[in-house]
Amino acid sequence: METTTKPKHIGRNISRIRELRQMKQEALAQAIGVSQQTISAIENSESVEEDKLKQIAEALGVSSEAIKNFTEEAVFNYFTNFYDSSTAQVNNNGCTFNPLDKVIELYERLLEAEKDKVAYLEKLLKYK
Repeated sequence: METTTKPKHIGRNISRIRELRQMKQEALAQAIGVSQQTISAIENSESVEEDKLKQIAEALGVSSEAIKNFTEEAVFNYFTNFYDSSTAQVNNNGCTFNPLDKVIELYERLLEAEKDKVAYLEKLLKYK
């Protein structure tokens, strides 16, 4: 009895990874320099040229091997491994900074930019 395995549908894998990344076809198309229609055609193709696959993989932030070997089960396992059911806490992803510090830093830069703008406008008013 001969069993043949169905070839993986690379285009469908690209589509699912793009959707998981919450990226639209237009954004992916722009990232690799093609049209949205081209991305649609690629996602409907069972196979993709290796160089195009590498470009797409880079734009999606994954390896071309990850696209080739993508399965829904692997994604499910990946996310369930982040959750420790015994303590009901999410594992630390290695965040090395305090997000609040980044907000404060951004606020200070915006405040400085506003001060510069006011000073420039006051200078312009003196000359009139």
